[in-house]
Amino acid sequence: MTPCQVCESTERRLFIVHDGRELFSCVTCGLVYLDPMPTEDEIAALYTDAYAGASDGYFRKTGSKMRRSQRRARALARVTPDLGSQARRFLDVGANGGFMVEAARELGFTAVGLDIDPVSVEFARTSFAANCFYLGTVEQFGATEHGAFDVVYCSEVIEHVTDANAFVAAIAQTMRPGAVLYLTTPDISHWRRPKDITAWDGFCPPAHCLYFSPANLDRLLARHGLRTVRRHFAWKPGIKLIARR
Repeated sequence: MTPCQVCESTERRLFIVHDGRELFSCVTCGLVYLDPMPTEDEIAALYTDAYAGASDGYFRKTGSKMRRSQRRARALARVTPDLGSQARRFLDVGANGGFMVEAARELGFTAVGLDIDPVSVEFARTSFAANCFYLGTVEQFGATEHGAFDVVYCSEVIEHVTDANAFVAAIAQTMRPGAVLYLTTPDISHWRRPKDITAWDGFCPPAHCLYFSPANLDRLLARHGLRTVRRHFAWKPGIKLIARR
């Protein structure tokens, strides 16, 4: 039996069987998770051209996505310590089209993005050539020497990973002491989440493997030295938080 990735409890109940896949709810902390997790081959198939190329889907509304990224980058800049003449460093984990990376660069950050979708990385490199983009996971990225970052941005990514502890540990490794993490993910405990879980747009296994609540996500982050310092109101069923190392 696979233990809970947040609290390591093996006490669980069947949450739902969906398209032949079983999801379980941890009795102790409430994490909902797939068991078994997707294979490496399934993951590779899910995240190759995940956004249907640069001319369709996600990348069509580049103007609105850039404006939203600029608003978020300004907000994050306000909570990042001023380093004087030294450029602050920004990392986007799951950068897809590179919009947040470019928005951070416009504010004076040295900005880096990484993603596992080769089409997204190619789009980002072509569209925002002044930045650095890496193809791969944060675990692979963190295993090499890139220096410490002052801000890590990770929006709608953690629900996709198969090993949340390895993922968060790798993020923490990239952060200098005092750095901030901006993280968003669907909130399975949200009061506006549909009672019929299959009607919720945040429910899409096997692409989404893990379903958090604010409490168990805080607990996971704390295991890796990250303390939640601010949580933003979310009208839609989602978690938006800032944590500090």
